[in-house]
Amino acid sequence: MNLRGITFIFLKQKLGVIPNYSTMNVDYDVADEIKKFNETRLPELVQFKYGFMAENLYRFFRGTSHLFHDQIIDHKSIKSPLAWICGDLHLENFGCYRGNNGLVYFDLNDFDEALLGPITWELSRVLTSIIIAFRTLAIGEDKALKMTQLFLNSYSKTLTAGRPGFIERQTAKGIVRLVLRKASHRSQDVILRKNTVLSTKGIKLNTERPKCFKLNKNTRHNVMTFAAEWLKENTDGPYNYTVKDAAFRLAGTGSVGVKRYAILLKSSNSNGEKFVILDMKQAMPSSSQHYFKKLQPKWRDEGERIIAIQNRAQNVTPSLLSTGIFDGIPFIIEEMQPEKDSIDFQLIKNQYRDIYQVIDDMAMITASSHLRSSGRQGSAIADELIGFGEQKDWQGTLIDKAFDYANKIQVCYDRYCQAYTKGYFKK
Repeated sequence: MNLRGITFIFLKQKLGVIPNYSTMNVDYDVADEIKKFNETRLPELVQFKYGFMAENLYRFFRGTSHLFHDQIIDHKSIKSPLAWICGDLHLENFGCYRGNNGLVYFDLNDFDEALLGPITWELSRVLTSIIIAFRTLAIGEDKALKMTQLFLNSYSKTLTAGRPGFIERQTAKGIVRLVLRKASHRSQDVILRKNTVLSTKGIKLNTERPKCFKLNKNTRHNVMTFAAEWLKENTDGPYNYTVKDAAFRLAGTGSVGVKRYAILLKSSNSNGEKFVILDMKQAMPSSSQHYFKKLQPKWRDEGERIIAIQNRAQNVTPSLLSTGIFDGIPFIIEEMQPEKDSIDFQLIKNQYRDIYQVIDDMAMITASSHLRSSGRQGSAIADELIGFGEQKDWQGTLIDKAFDYANKIQVCYDRYCQAYTKGYFKK
């Protein structure tokens, strides 16, 4: 019997056996793979990413989707229908955001890696994230197993029903409802207070914050000029605003090292001062697109890819979501969202009922995004998705593989930490 089978049986029988990670075969140089992938990122800022990834197993997992796609996942995995997938689905890529209709939703919220691909490619990533998150939080392996089973059962149930759902404040339950309630009551003023300061020249972005940096004079001028032109020409932008400031922004894990800016806008209306902050992030290629290159439409650029798939997958898109070309590079532009509107599993690790509800919601949202985007440019039609949801024989195998993937990620993390401690990633 192979390692996956042994692991799965041990977990099912609740013997409390944790695999011996040191004996697992990972036949590639983890440190070299990671360094090579990040060599095109901004050198000074990618050092932050390396530090973030060393913090714990889950953050390492978040920052290495390329490693997962290229070295961990079984490319000959279970056959499944094609769907417009997030491409990097993990627990922290679900969260709250304010939609373009002014309401707050809980949904998938990161489409940087999105593409047309097999459903099991998506599910393998999210199941592995559940296992790794539970290990990072020291929650038992038996509970991780139950949650992976729950996720696939709820996912399949939603597919079988054939109707995409969504979660807003009125329909949310448990901890998600509390998070949505807080987000709904959080005004733009709160975001402004956290990200701006009053200077002698008026309100400006607070570059004394840990994740906000001053731009050199020339870059700041160019970013502000671009934003001013975007406001004039783009119908997705807010009406009657002017550009007041720009700074470099650091956020997330996987995207750290790409160009990302915060842009402060001020309303030109005479009825009091009103400000909005834009988040403008460089659109990078999906790290797994080379596996499914022949399946992809011919996008104008990476920004168009991300925006198009996000519009298909989400029930309501974020406020001011748009794209633009700055300095020859595609960027995604949207209203800045609060950084902590995802579920903090650390706070609810001992509240099993809340975790159960959250995982159930995430599974429903995932299936809904696949149904919502079905039948578009090569994705499976709803009937195919319904048929896949009705099948049950693939679920146990996929969970078995996810535990195997999690074990290999643990080995990679251990090797990464050794290299990081020895200074391998220093400039």
